[in-house]
Amino acid sequence: MTPLISISELIEVTQSGSDIIILDCRSDLTNRDNAINLYLAGHIPGAIHAHLEDDLSGPIIEGKTSRHPLPSRDAWQATLRRWGIQKDSTIVVYDQQNSMFAARAWWMLLWAGINNVKVLDGGLDAWLKAEQPLEETTPTRTPSNIDIKLKDWVITADQLLNLPVQILDARALPRYAGEVEPLDTKAGHIPGALNADFSKNLQSNGHFQTSDALAQRFEQCDDQVVCYCGSGVSACHNILAFAIARRELPKLYAGSWSEWITVNSRPIASGVEGTPL
Repeated sequence: MTPLISISELIEVTQSGSDIIILDCRSDLTNRDNAINLYLAGHIPGAIHAHLEDDLSGPIIEGKTSRHPLPSRDAWQATLRRWGIQKDSTIVVYDQQNSMFAARAWWMLLWAGINNVKVLDGGLDAWLKAEQPLEETTPTRTPSNIDIKLKDWVITADQLLNLPVQILDARALPRYAGEVEPLDTKAGHIPGALNADFSKNLQSNGHFQTSDALAQRFEQCDDQVVCYCGSGVSACHNILAFAIARRELPKLYAGSWSEWITVNSRPIASGVEGTPL
């Protein structure tokens, strides 16, 4: 079953009156306060705002964590309860930035054992192109009492140093190669990692590549794969692409590059290893 929902399917579901929960995951990596402004300016009717830093991330510990560490189990459970999410809820997530933030939310919901989650293919742009309405009001939902158990889907830096796994770096090739680094204090990549720029999972119109195309993209990958990126966000996009391709989900090195470089003894590579995917 595909993890995507098309715009026509979402329109049909919303018009049917079905009880679905929609999360607006739009964010701005350069201005965290702009995320709420984007939401309040207009969102899919009924959508709840899912803020990358406040809801989909935990507290940053300088010199120790990534720029977007995962929240604790208790914090994530509290957020899900506030949104009224139950284990059997039907959830649709979307953004307007290549589905990068929506993919993070999708992964985190599955991580918590919530399985009926779909990513809107094409995001808000597809909704607007279909001439569907926006609303500016903030919906309220009855809180839930959901109790979650997180799946063992996360790899630590120490494990990554010692496990025989294939590593995929979701960042753009120049960042992976160490030619530029706009966000972190050190440039390069984790030794042995292959470059798998997450943006290549998409067509030019912002919709995902077909299942067959994504299966071909990752056909050389092993069964044991770990995905990472700059801070654990766009890596989830590659995990989503594996799901679309009907492949077993890779594990996530959630700390990613921004955590890796906090320990000076961890090795750093530059240049290009292997053939970029």
